[in-house]
Amino acid sequence: MRPLSTVLKTLALLDLLGQSTRGMRLQEVANAAGLSRATAYQRLLTLMEAGFLEQDDEMRYRLSMHCVRLSAAALEQADLGVRVRPHLQALVDRVKETASLAVLERGLPCIVSRVESEALLRAEQKIGTTMSLEGSASGRVLTAFCAPSVKQKLIASGELLASDDILDEVRQKRYAISSGYTHSGVTAIAAPIFDHEEKCVATVSLVIPDTRFSLEAFRDPLIETAEALSTVLQGRAKQK
Repeated sequence: MRPLSTVLKTLALLDLLGQSTRGMRLQEVANAAGLSRATAYQRLLTLMEAGFLEQDDEMRYRLSMHCVRLSAAALEQADLGVRVRPHLQALVDRVKETASLAVLERGLPCIVSRVESEALLRAEQKIGTTMSLEGSASGRVLTAFCAPSVKQKLIASGELLASDDILDEVRQKRYAISSGYTHSGVTAIAAPIFDHEEKCVATVSLVIPDTRFSLEAFRDPLIETAEALSTVLQGRAKQK
């Protein structure tokens, strides 16, 4: 059985309007979607009748609060941790090393999800562990991709940050490496995860004994997982 293409094309307008910060007029929607004015109007009218859209006083179409209720229900049915864990598990299965998800919590990187490898020799870091902004791979990624206003707050808090040269390199390569920060003889590599506004809201990382570390072996699987997790946060991941 195949999905209804007309329904998919109509629902695609929700994604289009979701990218607008102030709503869009009919002609703007038609131009952006590559539709005739009549077709765009019919699809927008359908979405309004279904409760997904509303119009403001300037006749701009925008998402309705019904979408907010649906997003809250989606998180209630399966929270973020549930949704990201399969990706962490897949990464661990692929590289045979422990993977973690970290976010900025009260100005420091904090591990909020973790999948352990079965390797006998591995670094022990529990959920809730906080790390250095300056020395950890996750801290360098979160600092490199944060907004200027957030960076100013981090500086004002007194936390040390990595040098501008290091942060520039992280932004260019889209990953960071630190060695010997958490434990002697251990290397960490982290990559950024972006939300629907392209803000870096988390990192995915691997912590690996130096004796097993190989940039060529771990970099691509890590970056691919970070990109997959970004699609989850952006609501673009297809549910299987």
